[in-house]
Amino acid sequence: MKLGTPLSPAAVRVMLLGSGELGKEVVIELQRLGVETIAVDRYADAPAMQVAHRSHVLDMTDAAALRALVERVRPHLLVPEIEALATDELVRIEAEGLATVIPTARAAHITMNRERIRRLAAEELKLPTSPYAFATSLEELQAACARIGFPCFVKPVMSSSGKGQSRLKFAEDVAAAWDKALSAGRVREARVIVEGEIAFDFEITQLTVRSASGTHFCEPIGHVQKDGDYVESWQPQPMRDAARARAREIAAAVTGALGGLGIFGVELFVKGDDVWFSEVSPRPHDTGLVTLVSQYQSQFALHARAILGLPVDTALASPGASAVIYGGVEADALTFDGVAEALKIPGSDLRLFGKPQSFVKRRMGVALARAATADAARANAKAVAGAVKVSVYPSH
Repeated sequence: MKLGTPLSPAAVRVMLLGSGELGKEVVIELQRLGVETIAVDRYADAPAMQVAHRSHVLDMTDAAALRALVERVRPHLLVPEIEALATDELVRIEAEGLATVIPTARAAHITMNRERIRRLAAEELKLPTSPYAFATSLEELQAACARIGFPCFVKPVMSSSGKGQSRLKFAEDVAAAWDKALSAGRVREARVIVEGEIAFDFEITQLTVRSASGTHFCEPIGHVQKDGDYVESWQPQPMRDAARARAREIAAAVTGALGGLGIFGVELFVKGDDVWFSEVSPRPHDTGLVTLVSQYQSQFALHARAILGLPVDTALASPGASAVIYGGVEADALTFDGVAEALKIPGSDLRLFGKPQSFVKRRMGVALARAATADAARANAKAVAGAVKVSVYPSH
């Protein structure tokens, strides 16, 4: 793709659908390459909107509104940053040649739904996964849980970041899990997935880049999740050679089936030499924030370069780690104290996302650290996060 001059007829226009902290970093990387950026989200002043050339507030699940915006702006590339989109309309937009969807409209459509991606991985590609079943009623869910056994997990087929997810230990937990899943799903479809629990040693994100020169892999990222949402990550995650090779085989298979260009976050369970597919995101991954300090080209730079057809380099620069900084309160304006002290920690860095509204468990920033080992980086990243004190800005 020939690059141009932003805000001119020669511009390459990229529209982000979703403008959170991951999209913000993608916009910054695109702007470094002279790309005109348009940030879209359901609320005003989202992080990527603060650095993009232009922004629009839109319900991106509204197919007619999404199409109208694309027809008005005429972006060359549409880059989803979230799953809650009118993906059926993205398929039509791409088929009509209005814009190229990254990585493909089909990939966005499949991965936004846990049933579609699980059937692709397990039934079409024959990749190893946890045992699973689907249910559309409480009675079906009870039967599915009994068949799969406890402990197990119940998730809406359409949700993200752990929303609506439950870990069930006993049969009496099923009804509450059903209610929780229905209340948190992205659509009002009464359908959930039940997944058996795998006794894994650890889980990883295998960042995989599909570029013009082929498929490339980053070093594996280890991470800790609580309630389905990531709280810390580190790179590299030590693993056996056989498991490392198998992780790349699985990642290549699923990303190859989805197609297109860009970065994918492939989540995998690992036990010894055995690897199981869990989920895939066809976009930068929250656990991949660690690459801001650990790689020569972060996952955001890799995504920007790959979608523009440019060369990529997935080499590790240094072991690194990330730790989430939560809002801790519900408020419209926050202040962050202790930043200077936090950044005195060796190898430290910080991103404050600039989200206009805080919730108790909303990610408002991330602490980063590089060190000689991943363990040392983890300790430093957590120290950085702990040094940053969040408080509510007093209103008058």
